[in-house]
Amino acid sequence: MLQRRANGLTPRPRELTRVPLPTRFGLFEVRAFECGSGLVYLALVRGEVEGQSDVLTRVHSECLTGDTLGSLRCDCGVQLHLALRAIAGAGTGVLVYVTGHEGRGIGLIDKLRAYVEQDLGADTLEANLRLGLVADGRDYADAAAVLQVLGVRSVRLLTNNPGKVEGLRCAGISVATVEPLATAPHSRNLAYMRTKQRRLFHAEPTGDIIAEQIFPEMSRAVDASELIGAVRQHEARPYVVLKYAQTLDGRIATSTGDSKWISGEGERRISHALRAACDAVLVGVGTILHDDPQLTVRMVPGASPARVVLDSTLRMPSNAKILEPDAPTIVLTTQRSEPFRREALRQRHVDVQVMPRGPDGVDLRSALTALCEAGVQTLLVEGGAKVITSMLSSGVVDRIIVGVAPIIIGRGTEAVGALGTTLIKEGIALTNRSIHVLADDVVFSWDVASRWDP
Repeated sequence: MLQRRANGLTPRPRELTRVPLPTRFGLFEVRAFECGSGLVYLALVRGEVEGQSDVLTRVHSECLTGDTLGSLRCDCGVQLHLALRAIAGAGTGVLVYVTGHEGRGIGLIDKLRAYVEQDLGADTLEANLRLGLVADGRDYADAAAVLQVLGVRSVRLLTNNPGKVEGLRCAGISVATVEPLATAPHSRNLAYMRTKQRRLFHAEPTGDIIAEQIFPEMSRAVDASELIGAVRQHEARPYVVLKYAQTLDGRIATSTGDSKWISGEGERRISHALRAACDAVLVGVGTILHDDPQLTVRMVPGASPARVVLDSTLRMPSNAKILEPDAPTIVLTTQRSEPFRREALRQRHVDVQVMPRGPDGVDLRSALTALCEAGVQTLLVEGGAKVITSMLSSGVVDRIIVGVAPIIIGRGTEAVGALGTTLIKEGIALTNRSIHVLADDVVFSWDVASRWDP
């Protein structure tokens, strides 16, 4: 049997095998098909799709760098996981994993070469053209043929790409509706995602603009790029974003140390979107001892950053959530810590680095330089008060974001301690203000004049 392709005939895919595939999103049946192109496509099927209409469907173009290696240059891996989660949640659906589509059809090596062009200033479309390649060389006839063999009558297509919709329709698939897959952008893929929207006419790829109403659905994306501001590169340290939530009277915790939850859900989702936008998130060991945070991205669809802890004597307990394998963890300590504790952490695949001592524990400038050398370009600092004060007094903060909650608690922990300021004019200047209202909370962000900019 042959399926009509827009420019010819597509041989019916030949099923090679099928097997149950348990995943962290639930149980799928994976079916392998040899297509007319000679490539093998995988169909991950959930529930009964044969003869069904409006089947929730994702046709996912392979992306080794994003799907497997976790590249932050694109949003492919996050979209793959979002689609599997959505299909599992629906109870019925199919994800067709399309091989041969690497780099919008140009192949892995040329995609890596296109990355070089992007690093030289080209956008994701111009990079292909500079190499003499097409902007998008993908064909969806084989994917459509797989869906027809599965007996799918029509699809609710999970995609941001109108070209994919048109390609499937031209190949004979009825697309009943299109459901976008918005993701929280990272500072490294924001330009890529906006280029797809501007030049390839994709749906808004980054979800809600921060100033819009925050809806309660936990899966909605949030674009926090306006809060982060224009990322500026430094030679010896990352771009540092300082973020904390406080009460109206300037406290980040009560006198007993309680800080959960000062802000509302909308403001906390902003914190998760900020994590998704940065390479790493940093706290002091005091935050670990008092709050035991995970520091992962859970409230928005996005990638979790590396987690960094300043812990000069390794007081962090062995059962701290930050040591769980949800994301990489870096611990910056000093020679004051016990060698056997360092080794115990390294045995758990934690990156432990011994830094010079500073007046307040780990020398801050050495720590930032080490993170920069490890490839961290954007660093989100979430506290606590000692770290916040040290960062501000050292002049290494580029952007400050403060969520203010409508509550007054009186005596408690102040966000910022003594900075040695005796005159108002000596205070740290903040510029380029933005203000966003999220339910009852208000989020402010400013650029900060840096005192140390090597």
